[in-house]
Amino acid sequence: MEHDNYTGVSELGADNINSNAMILCCECGVAIQPNPANMCVTCLRNHVDITENIPKQAVLHFCRNCERYLQPPNEWIQASLESRELLAICLKKLKGLKEVKLVDAGFIWTEQHSKRIKVKLTVHGEISGGTVLQQVFIVEFTVQNQMCTDCHRTEAKDFWRCLVQVRQRAENKKTFYYLEQLILKYKAHENTLGIKPEHGGLDFYYVSENHARRMVDFLQTMVPVKVTTSKRLISHDIHSNNYNYKYNWSVEIAPISKDSAVCLTKKLRQQLGNISPVCLVNRVSSSIHLIDPLTAQIAEVNSQVYFRAPFEAICNPKQLVEYIVMDIDVIHDKDRKTYPGQGMVSFKHALCDIWVVRSSELGINDNPVHTRSHLGHVLKVGDSVMGYNTAEANINNPEFDKLTPNLIPDVVLVRKHYDRQTRLSQRLWKLKHLADEATDERSKYDYHEFLDDIEENPDIRGQINVYRDSKKTLPIEALQSATDVPQITLAEMLEDMTLECADDEMGEEQQDTEEEEAQPQL
Repeated sequence: MEHDNYTGVSELGADNINSNAMILCCECGVAIQPNPANMCVTCLRNHVDITENIPKQAVLHFCRNCERYLQPPNEWIQASLESRELLAICLKKLKGLKEVKLVDAGFIWTEQHSKRIKVKLTVHGEISGGTVLQQVFIVEFTVQNQMCTDCHRTEAKDFWRCLVQVRQRAENKKTFYYLEQLILKYKAHENTLGIKPEHGGLDFYYVSENHARRMVDFLQTMVPVKVTTSKRLISHDIHSNNYNYKYNWSVEIAPISKDSAVCLTKKLRQQLGNISPVCLVNRVSSSIHLIDPLTAQIAEVNSQVYFRAPFEAICNPKQLVEYIVMDIDVIHDKDRKTYPGQGMVSFKHALCDIWVVRSSELGINDNPVHTRSHLGHVLKVGDSVMGYNTAEANINNPEFDKLTPNLIPDVVLVRKHYDRQTRLSQRLWKLKHLADEATDERSKYDYHEFLDDIEENPDIRGQINVYRDSKKTLPIEALQSATDVPQITLAEMLEDMTLECADDEMGEEQQDTEEEEAQPQL
C-alpha cells in the first residue's frame, strides 16, 4: 500500500517536472515554483527581513532660535513640517538605505508639539537567488533641541566676523530714515547677528563675509553711498597657513536729503544742462534728483558723479521759514521760455510767479517778496508755504560766495505747509524700525519731517511698508474736516502681524468678553 502511494507521488512529480516543475514549500507545503530558498513568498517574509539593517528609530536635531534642522555633518537647513527638505534630512539619517532600493517615502501625521516625526517607507530588496521582496515599514524620529553654531555664537556675545557701519553725517537725515524702511521692506537684515544703534547711523554684525557683502551691495543700489573696506588680523596658524580676519565696511551715505538746498559748481551745472546754481533736492534714491525752483528744470546726479565732486547743503529743513501767499500767477507750459542746452523740465510741477510775506510779519509788512516757484500746482492765495530766506541767511559755502546777486533768489519756496498738530492727531499709521527711536530733539524733528514727506508724496510711500496703527482711531467728524490735509488711505496700509499687535488684540477681546459677562442678562 505504501509502495503504491510513493509511486503516485513519483508519477505526479514527473508530470510536474515535465510541465511546470512545481515543488512544495519546505515550511508550509504549498506548491510553488522552484527557487533557491525552496520557500513560498509568505514564508520568505516571515524568515527574511530586508530592513534589519535600517534603524526604526532615529534622532533629529532642531534649533529653536533659528528654526533649522541639522543635516549631518554640520549643515543647518531651514525646513517646514512635512516638506521635501525635511524628508530629505530624515532619509539621510538612515544609514542602511543604501543596501535596498527605496520605492516610496512619505510622512504619517503626528501632533505638531509631540516632538515625533513618523516616515513610512517602501523598499525593495533582493535575497539569494535573485528573488525580490517588497516591504513597508515605519521609522519614528525624535526631535531634540540643539543650538546651532550661529545661535551659539550669538549667545556668546563674541561672535561676529564682519561689521557693516552705516552712517549719514548731515543735519538733514531723511535719506537715512528712508534707507531704514527699504532695508525692512526687502528684509536685507535677515542674516544679521545683531543691529546696534550708533551716533549717526547703525552697525550691522555678521558671521559670514558673503552676507556682509550682500548687505553692502544692497545699500549701494538703494542710495548714493561711499564704501571703505578694512580688515584686522585676529589669529594665524603657521602650520596650516590659515588666517583669521575681522572685516569692516564703512558705508557713508551722501549728506544730502530731500528738501535741502544745494549750490552746484559751474562745471557740474554745465554737465546737468546749464541748471541754476541754487537747486532743491527733490528726491534721493539710487541717485540725487534735483529741481530748479526758478525754471522747474530737473537733473539727476548719480553716486559716482557726486562723490567725484561732492557738494553739501547750504540750507536744511530746520532753517525753513513760514510764508503766506499773497498773490500767485501760474505760468502755463506753452508760456515757458526755453534756451539752447537746457535740460529736462518737470511737468508734474507748475511754474509760477508768487508774492509772499512772512507769517510773523503778516499785517505789519505791506511789501510782499516776489519770487518764482515750482509749486504752482499746489499753492493758492492764503496758503502757508515753507521756504528758505536766502537773502538774509548766513551761508558759508565757497561756491555760493562766487555767485552774483542776480543768480540768488531772495526766497526759495520748498513745500506747502500744514498744521503739525492736526497731522499728528489724524495719523493712523506707523512705521517699523531696526533699532530704538532716537530721543534727541534734532532727530525727532527730522523724523517727523520724513513722516510728512511720506504723506505728501505717493512715490515715497509706494517704496516702503506703511502699517495701520490699531491703537489709534479717528472720529468721522475729524475725517470730514481734514480733506485738505494729505493722508494715507487704509488701502495703502498693511496689517501689523507682530507679536505685540497680536497680544494687544487678544487683550482687547478678553476685555470685551469680561465686560459682556459683567452685564446683567435679561
